[in-house]
Amino acid sequence: MTITPETTLRPLPPGVTERDLEKALDAFAAAVGDAKVASDAESLQDFQDPFQVPGSAKNLPCAVISPTSTEDVQAVVRIANEYRIPLWPISRGKNNGYGGAAPQVRGSVMLSFRNMNRVLEINEELGYAIVEPGVSWYDLHDAIKAGGHNLVASIVDIGWGGVVSNTLEHGLTYMPYSIDQASHCGFEVVLPNGELMRTGSGAMDNNPTWPLYKRGLGPTSTEMFMQSNYGIVTKMGYWLMPKPEVYMPLWLRVWDEERMPAVVDALRELMLDGTIDMRPQLSNTLCMASMLTTRAEWYTGDGPLPEEVIDKIAKEMGLGRWMMRFALYGDEAVVDHNFAKLEARFLQIPGVDLAGQKHGADAWETLPNPHERVQIGVPSQDLYKMAGWSGGEDGGHVDFSPVIPLTAQHAVAAQKLMKEMCAAEGLDFLGGMLPINARSTTFINVIAFDTKNPEQVDKAYALARRMVAEAGKRGYGEYRAHLSFMDLAAEQFGFNNHALRRFNETIKDTLDPNGIIAPGKSGIWGTRLRQAGFPQA
Repeated sequence: MTITPETTLRPLPPGVTERDLEKALDAFAAAVGDAKVASDAESLQDFQDPFQVPGSAKNLPCAVISPTSTEDVQAVVRIANEYRIPLWPISRGKNNGYGGAAPQVRGSVMLSFRNMNRVLEINEELGYAIVEPGVSWYDLHDAIKAGGHNLVASIVDIGWGGVVSNTLEHGLTYMPYSIDQASHCGFEVVLPNGELMRTGSGAMDNNPTWPLYKRGLGPTSTEMFMQSNYGIVTKMGYWLMPKPEVYMPLWLRVWDEERMPAVVDALRELMLDGTIDMRPQLSNTLCMASMLTTRAEWYTGDGPLPEEVIDKIAKEMGLGRWMMRFALYGDEAVVDHNFAKLEARFLQIPGVDLAGQKHGADAWETLPNPHERVQIGVPSQDLYKMAGWSGGEDGGHVDFSPVIPLTAQHAVAAQKLMKEMCAAEGLDFLGGMLPINARSTTFINVIAFDTKNPEQVDKAYALARRMVAEAGKRGYGEYRAHLSFMDLAAEQFGFNNHALRRFNETIKDTLDPNGIIAPGKSGIWGTRLRQAGFPQA
């Protein structure tokens, strides 16, 4: 692959010359096929943060490799070690609110798994699938449907994302197996030296419990490859749920802002006792409205939306000041019993209403509300409109999501912090809670902006960074970090002089002495790049 004068401005990996980069790209192409390696501007256009000011992206790759097999990945990793080329693996590259498909280190080679998108197995008897890292939620749903399986998969709101990548990032889905991210079981991993390993029971040849039992003998290594840069996952087991007799999507509206804390306490009680056995989504007016409308339809002034405008949106769109999306699943008698418990508990709270309708499997695919389809495993793009709250087609957002205890006290404290910080910068507060389990929840803050407005974009990213630090002072750490402030987010976990970071770095240096796999991921840097001045300010 010859570098022409037109391509010499491409970003270079740290410490790598253009000549060595050319040799490395030639070696990649020889190993996996020239068609799988690209470095032209058009091929690289998608591999940046889509919500930065157009043309301002700095975290740019020098090339992209699109493997089609595990053997391709092993070959790429070995060559990357030889030339010390950093690799940034992505599945679908659609995690836009957290930096999209951009690499952490400028000049990295993207390892895109869009062409490793096979659903390798679906087992109805035991309720699992085995998937490659490029499988989207659409791919998994379609494979289940095509096979006529009596199964459903817990999915995310927007169907274009990746099953493996969302799992590795501790991403949230909604059905019962989603609690504490319980759906994954068994990874196949290419280690930084190119060796292949399987976690848990997969470490034994022909062990049939690899996608069934999360552990094996000795330390459980699976979790080490989540939100880390210790290896590249090329296969994953994912548990699927038998189709319930009845699915009942539910909506709870809170008309008085002051009643939200009482709802949080009731929610915790009902999750702890098992009445609610899935992941609810609790959103304030603007967070819910952003999925249905745009800011400009209601207000065109500067600064955050006035309370009277928010009240108008809440009433005219029927959203309330907070709205909770959740569901019941199971035999009809059980669903009816649990719904009665929900009514008895939630309707004790003044200014709260609750509604829902039961559906059999024949109705799930055609439910008119995309929120209700998502909770029963039917993917779509219908909820992507959130990105256009400010700026329409040119809108964007940066997300900050710390984990807090699932109590009224902490919900009020987190909301107060984020709402006041947004208001101080003249930005709208789009907040919500997605419980991790019955005891803890993410408190999501979606900071929306118009990408055509550089000042607003800079203000939003700067605000998110300040939020990371301010929340950290209160003991609230992020459950996943945006590319732009992974190091700052990791800095908040400072117990015992950052013992966790030192532990992570020790593992990184042992497994990946050349620091080639996703350097900087989750604030984990190897010695080689730390000595070269990373992380950079």
